[in-house]
Amino acid sequence: MRLFQKGKDTAARAQLRAGARHPFTTLDGYVPLGGGDTRLYRAIREGVPVVDAAIQKLVRLTGGVTAKCSDARAERELNEFLRTVDTGRGGRGIGSFLDAYLDSMITSGRAVGEIVTAGNRDIAALICGNVADVCVREGRSPLDFAICLNDSLDPRPLPYQDLLLFTPFNPDPDSPYGSSMLRSMPFLTDILMKIFTSIGVNWERCGNLRYAVVCRPSGELSERGGAAERAEAVAREWSSAMQETRSGAVRDFVAVGDVDIRVIGADNQVLDSEVPVRQILEQLIARTGIPPFMLGLNWSSTERMSSQQADLMTSEISAHRRSLDPVVRRICSLWLRMHGYACSFEPVWESVNLQDKVELARAELYAAQAKKYLAEAGEKEASI
Repeated sequence: MRLFQKGKDTAARAQLRAGARHPFTTLDGYVPLGGGDTRLYRAIREGVPVVDAAIQKLVRLTGGVTAKCSDARAERELNEFLRTVDTGRGGRGIGSFLDAYLDSMITSGRAVGEIVTAGNRDIAALICGNVADVCVREGRSPLDFAICLNDSLDPRPLPYQDLLLFTPFNPDPDSPYGSSMLRSMPFLTDILMKIFTSIGVNWERCGNLRYAVVCRPSGELSERGGAAERAEAVAREWSSAMQETRSGAVRDFVAVGDVDIRVIGADNQVLDSEVPVRQILEQLIARTGIPPFMLGLNWSSTERMSSQQADLMTSEISAHRRSLDPVVRRICSLWLRMHGYACSFEPVWESVNLQDKVELARAELYAAQAKKYLAEAGEKEASI
């Protein structure tokens, strides 16, 4: 049942993003000191691609959401809104908003968003904010808190708190902010970056060969007097031979006397990095809950997703959905109220299926056979 009709839309205004911009955008977008943890976690994702891939897979596996309402017309219009709502910067649909929201929640430990309204008749857009731009001010009770814009020494609460969305990820009891999934990774990531940096330096030294040319003169006085001239001649000829080699020509180097040519660094042994790198990656990937082979790490020739791993992945995805469920409910509830619907609704997430299809088909076959045998046994007992 509809309580009132739609009115004329008014201009939409956002609280978290300023509308006016002057030419010097660097000064305009300056954020005071703070949010160092967020920059650290973003650096971890940028420096370790496997961590970035794991978080992206978690976001994608969380899936999309629709709504089921007791009113068929409200359900149809609400799902159309969820499919086409503007999310800023060319994005459309609540899936685009939830992907960015969950990505920020996992990486930074918290996520902030805003419901941008067009007057009091419709929702114009859903946008994600930068967690470094806001702070939380707690009230007298643990349930009382306000979101403030962190742009001054004395942050003040934003005027329309009901339109702001804030979700902490694994929050600590004594802090309103959550804990990032990457909180335990900086130490191991630092070691991993040192290993990769040293590998790059070693390949830079050993891959681009450098030679040491040593000319040992004999004990005669004539050779000792012309040592400098002979060294210059050897260096000139060696340089010329190397230049010809770079252009593709083959040129021999001819020298008179005792001349020794060695490759610099050829006698040094490069440390094996496979074992320490794997140990560190095992620790990092274990924190994300993603099986290694899903990230392209084939550490075992017989790796496949077992039913236990699939159950763990499903529970991990369900936990992320439970964190996003209040956000979806607030958005849907506000849209229904603004459009005059008083019906009940329920968010419906896409089904998560990580099991092997052959195993599922075999399980369904066994279940059907068991049901058939039970029915036949019941008929026999009834006939007796």
